[in-house]
Amino acid sequence: MVTMKSKGKEDEVPSDRVPHLPWMRYPVDIDSFSGCPVTSLPRLDPRLAQALQRMGIESFFPVQVATWLETVGPGAFQRDICINSPTGSGKTLAYALPIVQMLSTRKVRCLRALVVLPTRDLALQVKEVFDAIAPVVGLTVASAVGQSSIADEISDLIRKSKQGLYPTLDEDFVEMEPQTKVDILVATPGRLMDHINMTKGFSLEHLQYLVVDETDRMLREAYQSWLPTVIQFTRSTSQDHLRRDTAGKTLIHPLTTIRRSGVERGFKGKCFPRLAKIVCSATLTQDPSKLSQLELHHPLLLNSGKKRYRIPTKLESYKLVCTSNLKPLCLIVLLQELRGEKCLVFTSSVESSHRLSTLLGFFEDLPFKFSEFSRLQRESTRRKTLAAFKEGEIDVLIGTDIMARGIHIDGLRYVINYDMLPYVKTYIHRAGRTARAGESGSCFTFLRKHEVKTFDKMLKKADDSSCSLRTLPEESIESLRPTFSSALKKLEESLEPESSKKSKSGDKAPGGASKRKRTSQK
Repeated sequence: MVTMKSKGKEDEVPSDRVPHLPWMRYPVDIDSFSGCPVTSLPRLDPRLAQALQRMGIESFFPVQVATWLETVGPGAFQRDICINSPTGSGKTLAYALPIVQMLSTRKVRCLRALVVLPTRDLALQVKEVFDAIAPVVGLTVASAVGQSSIADEISDLIRKSKQGLYPTLDEDFVEMEPQTKVDILVATPGRLMDHINMTKGFSLEHLQYLVVDETDRMLREAYQSWLPTVIQFTRSTSQDHLRRDTAGKTLIHPLTTIRRSGVERGFKGKCFPRLAKIVCSATLTQDPSKLSQLELHHPLLLNSGKKRYRIPTKLESYKLVCTSNLKPLCLIVLLQELRGEKCLVFTSSVESSHRLSTLLGFFEDLPFKFSEFSRLQRESTRRKTLAAFKEGEIDVLIGTDIMARGIHIDGLRYVINYDMLPYVKTYIHRAGRTARAGESGSCFTFLRKHEVKTFDKMLKKADDSSCSLRTLPEESIESLRPTFSSALKKLEESLEPESSKKSKSGDKAPGGASKRKRTSQK
């Protein structure tokens, strides 16, 4: 049975800065809901319950219960849902399960749900969740993320014309038949726009549900204006669906979702039936100008606790104070103490990640295996590295914020911030790679002495809990100094050829520089 904890008056309004938008001032507190066994969730299709149990899911997290009650439950999806919940709290299943349940009764296959995410890795991870539950109720899921050629994606998305089956109907009428052969599409913005602009038969006219995951990032970056394009293509007027037969009579295709300008309460001047939206993030923006792009319908905010930002409940935070010149040694000693457990190391830039990885490579007999993970690497290389890390073949992955959004890695217990972070949002997304789904984890941050006060102040925006000071044994650090000196020399020697290659490639770009180079070679 789903239960809701009692809430006093002092809990009604978040103690954080008051949002500009009225609907964000009185959110539904996700923490007021308790977990719920799979078998006790009201109205859950038995086929979905069995699929979840095969996945090893025995109970739901509060965010999943809260979202279910506002969509499939008493809320009946009468309002668009905005979810602001910590990383690893179960947001993906929170929106995937209601959508699959609500589409399970559909009679005709066509694109009815679209989930858009900022990166390919995250999109594929979300598709895995849909793949685990959608087929059991007869739904088909596809992805459009650029992992395969666009021709292969088109063959997965679009069915071949069946005009030969309709000899008595004219060509225009037959074209009105839905041509997409999937119910749910998980996409990245760039490839989505490719299909909207170039794929014949790709249509959003039947779309019922739109999910925007990692909303703050999706609204911050334009991504080829994908959002206004999607919203515009779902604003079908009745004229879009009218055809005339040979006798001049108007035909309306029976499968078409007609959105009209209605007078129903709350829909005056807007399309009805509406496109229902779910937006979610661990750091949902409060900027009205950004949220207005979503054109939300009577939005309802589901928020975890009274703070705007939250870190996972079972996350332990530590800070390590050291000078810049000793930081590589401190990192090695810390990783030695973590004893080969899976660990992500975040640096401030791609160059810093590459430099650090190269430097560690000159230390012999390190008791852990590490690898670089960078956007400068080929995608195939990144995929292989990430797969090796997930399988335990690599203990430590060194990279930037390309790893910080949404990626789930089983058994990841430690996250290390090698540099001071600029924003609390960055800390939340990085630290959220561990302590997920109710598991425990730790996050370590290296700081210089003058950065401690700023860091402590930043963390208070997310949580009132303290960040403990972690110390490392001096003798362990000192024992690495001789090797460190020789490793630094080797590092500079190895980086020199790379720098010269970059300068040469830069010289070839301007016309004048290339001419001077050719002249000198004569």
